[in-house]
Amino acid sequence: MIRKTVSLFALFIVVSATLFAQAAKIGAWYNYFGNQGFGKGWNWHNEIQYRNHNLGGDLDQLLIRTGIGYNLTPNNNNILLGYGYILNQPYIADTDEKTEFSEHRIFQQFTTKQALGRVNLQHRYRIEERFLQDKYATRFRYHLSLTIPLNKKVMDKGVVYLSAYNELFINAQKEHFDRNRLYGAVGYNIRKDLRFEVGFMQQVARTRTTNQLQVAIFNNIPFRKVS
Repeated sequence: MIRKTVSLFALFIVVSATLFAQAAKIGAWYNYFGNQGFGKGWNWHNEIQYRNHNLGGDLDQLLIRTGIGYNLTPNNNNILLGYGYILNQPYIADTDEKTEFSEHRIFQQFTTKQALGRVNLQHRYRIEERFLQDKYATRFRYHLSLTIPLNKKVMDKGVVYLSAYNELFINAQKEHFDRNRLYGAVGYNIRKDLRFEVGFMQQVARTRTTNQLQVAIFNNIPFRKVS
């Protein structure tokens, strides 16, 4: 039953990617997410996202983000202050030429987790102060994600799992809707605090809709065991 469920979910991702690719060129995001605990309740967040217009080699964005967080309760309710650098290489509309610009970003976020049986939910609320080339902008983001382990009751070593999220972006300025991301994936826990997943995401923005294959590694191995 578990293998059948995983196979059907994977087939759904592949078929969806194929159908969307007929309407728009599919890209790929290759992501690394690190979250290392240190001290009592503290964590260092670090990530690199290599986003392509195609499946590889045609850079759309390079995003580097880091931050320091603190758990308000044991292993939950995390507040974090961070910084991000984003290098953008979008195509000029209706041409095959690209332009390049960078963005510096400060952000604050609150993350809280819930468990409903096998379903693990996470809510993330983020505020971003964006320093662009010719303007400053503020943006709000709400990210709801879930993971469901299939071959065990909890997310432990050797678990195959399903993953999904939806994230809404709202601008503080005019034209409040910025974008929405919908994602589904299949993943595997190499160990309790190290996992990878492969999935598909559709991003609906004000000016265009894009579709991406995503490959991600999540590294939560702490620097040292905290008692």
